[in-house]
Amino acid sequence: MDLAEIQKQAKQAVSEIVEASGIKAGQFFVVGCSSSEVLGEAIGTNTSTDVAEALYQGINEVLAQKRIFLAAQCCEHLNRALVVSREAMEKYDLEQVNAIPQPNHAGGAFATVAYQKMPNAVLVEDIAARGEAGIDIGGTLIGMHLHPVVVPLRISLDKIGEARIICARRRPKYVGGQRAIYDQALM
Repeated sequence: MDLAEIQKQAKQAVSEIVEASGIKAGQFFVVGCSSSEVLGEAIGTNTSTDVAEALYQGINEVLAQKRIFLAAQCCEHLNRALVVSREAMEKYDLEQVNAIPQPNHAGGAFATVAYQKMPNAVLVEDIAARGEAGIDIGGTLIGMHLHPVVVPLRISLDKIGEARIICARRRPKYVGGQRAIYDQALM
């Protein structure tokens, strides 16, 4: 697997999502990731911290530049807790939980790398559905962390490595029924 290509694809995908979603500085971008799926294997069967690091570098390059908070989802063994920065935790009044993600035990490779590389990383149980946009790399199910209402977002890529990606953004709820007129910029 070409790690430089994985990093490039991750950067491109996240750049497109950030642009299309309108996510702003200080908001959460959720990433769920299976490094096994990126390698063409079934989720949880071929964990790779090398792949996770390439993904993290590509993703973080975009988010850090825009000052968008990364929320890196752990696997189901940590109940999909999230790695976030202490700054984000404090800004959103989230509660820290006590676990350290591990690549082959509980957490997964991407969350492990995020925990190691992110300045002042902490683990929180959830972000109270405050995610503005996100990417699911390999079927890890990030929807619970995004604001209602979540809508799919189509970008030029449909895979990173061998893993299918599903991109999403939030939009405000529609209210008012048939007679309502909606702001097209928010749709």
